[in-house]
Amino acid sequence: MTDLEIFGPQDLHLFNEGTHRHLWEKLGAHPMQQNGQHGTHFAVWAPNAERVEVTGDFSCWGEGPTLQPVSSSGVWAGFVPGLGKGTLYKYRITPRHGGRPLEKADPFGFMHETPPRTASVVWDLNYEWHDAEWMRTRGGRNALEAPISVYEVHLGSWMRNDERGNESLSYSELAQHLIPYVQRMGFTHVEFMPVMEHPFFGSWGYQVTGYFAPTSRHGTPQEFMMLVDALHQAGIGVILDWVPSHFPNDAHGLAEFDGTHLFEHADPRQGFHPDWRSAIFNYGRNEVKSFLTSSAIFWLKVFHADGLRVDGVASMLYLDYSRSEGEWIPNRYGGRENIEAIDLLRQVNTACYAECPDIQMIAEESTAWGGVSHPTDVGGLGFGMKWDMGWMHDTLQYFARDPIYRRHHHNELTFRAVYALNENFMLPLSHDEVVHGKGSLVDKMPGDDWQRFANLRLLYSYMWTVPGKKLLFMGGEFAQWSEWKHDQSLQWHLTEYDRHYKMQALVTQLNALYCEQTALHSREFESDGFEWVQLNSSNDSVLCYLRRGMAADDWLLVVLNFTPVVRDDYQVGVPSGGKWRELFNSDADDYGGSGVGNAGAAFATSEPYDGRPYSVRLMLPPLAGLIFKPAG
Repeated sequence: MTDLEIFGPQDLHLFNEGTHRHLWEKLGAHPMQQNGQHGTHFAVWAPNAERVEVTGDFSCWGEGPTLQPVSSSGVWAGFVPGLGKGTLYKYRITPRHGGRPLEKADPFGFMHETPPRTASVVWDLNYEWHDAEWMRTRGGRNALEAPISVYEVHLGSWMRNDERGNESLSYSELAQHLIPYVQRMGFTHVEFMPVMEHPFFGSWGYQVTGYFAPTSRHGTPQEFMMLVDALHQAGIGVILDWVPSHFPNDAHGLAEFDGTHLFEHADPRQGFHPDWRSAIFNYGRNEVKSFLTSSAIFWLKVFHADGLRVDGVASMLYLDYSRSEGEWIPNRYGGRENIEAIDLLRQVNTACYAECPDIQMIAEESTAWGGVSHPTDVGGLGFGMKWDMGWMHDTLQYFARDPIYRRHHHNELTFRAVYALNENFMLPLSHDEVVHGKGSLVDKMPGDDWQRFANLRLLYSYMWTVPGKKLLFMGGEFAQWSEWKHDQSLQWHLTEYDRHYKMQALVTQLNALYCEQTALHSREFESDGFEWVQLNSSNDSVLCYLRRGMAADDWLLVVLNFTPVVRDDYQVGVPSGGKWRELFNSDADDYGGSGVGNAGAAFATSEPYDGRPYSVRLMLPPLAGLIFKPAG
């Protein structure tokens, strides 16, 4: 096998055109046999290099075998006999303009040393998967009409091993402990904060150096595959955070890779991220487009991810993001939109859905940019879903208020109705809301401890019944008191206490109802799936709405009381008469509530109310949510 055969003319064309989707098969380190010899084929993009060598433990990190340029592509490649799986290596790049050689980790390395060590490791991706049934049926599980309830996890701190000095769990240990827990709680998917290799643990994975390697902190690539495989066999989908918005400036990483600004913009007004003090990809460079597109597809194809949550989309869309006047360069039309980044996002989404049509691409986008989750052929960005950051902000702001003042801020809950159908929204209560002094979710709630827990139960009742897919960060399901710390385990000891254990029971029941009741999930992105009953009951701080499934009689009535006042004989209009069963009451004793309710049912009479032909009279528990369903 010659160098040109592993990276042939068609590969060169697609790479330089910006449309190569499978670069990991061509670039990087690949153990193989050539001319009867066992060794490794290396290939790296470094167009401004004078010389490229492979250095490593085999050469005492000095001068090593020299790679050869592959035509005029900027790729250097070569076969090195005798080097196999497990070899530590870097590329030793001598810049064309002079200067000392640079030692760089492999941008396409499948494995890297465990940080703080920075070498790449020759590895393969061989693995025998056992999730064929999941892969065959996952399209239905990831569909917009399916129930999607996501448990967001930081693998390094979900649970730690005290017997090993507070070490993070391995991928194998996570499979042993995480999977039965997620099953028991009833979440349909997990979302892993970035598992891609990153040098600084405190970045939570968002400062990526290895765009084609799961972090070795928890084990090998095959052990991560095993975790995904086991999750799939347990019926749980896997979403991975993916970070194309920026990358760190570590000396062994992508920054100034061949002595020039290869992956990033040279001008700091375009190439330096002021918030994260990191480098920004040059989205207009075709080879960078091929790199990022290949990275996204790599995690979907090779690691069987069921979707990617794309981080920092807003920072990609706007040239003036977090910049003052004079600190950014307008686009060719004089505007603030980053045209190259927009094209890149559309290209990535199109490619991912083309190769894996049964996945979901999810945008973390915090502005009012139009059409984020609309198809590219109608001018959208091509994502399947978008995080509703506005809902998150308004809702948490409302819940932080003393209930006595909530009547004056009712619009913080109802304003979402103005834009709810503009996108396919996911409702996130993510890690960002429980760090940096913000406190935990239960700690944000007002009142004494009982009211704090009641408010949190009410928040979850609202979140699980309003349209939008669900995402909850780990620890929130049992009302962890302290805010999240990336270097500590969750406060699992709290689950031994009644009110924390019962909060788990509430989330479990909400997940079960969300999955069982088609009215709660099948029409979340359709106008007919939601109907206000009482929108303007601000004086009482009450919300009432109907959720509707595909069948004409598939109704659910949701009633939410945002005050600690018990409201007796509260009248609500409904579309049909007879018995309405009380499916759920967040004030039930099983969840730590006071036990106020409607004895399991309410009966609708033919007294019109709220513009409907029938009505029910309810007992509204304090700081609680109720769900009713016609008994017929």
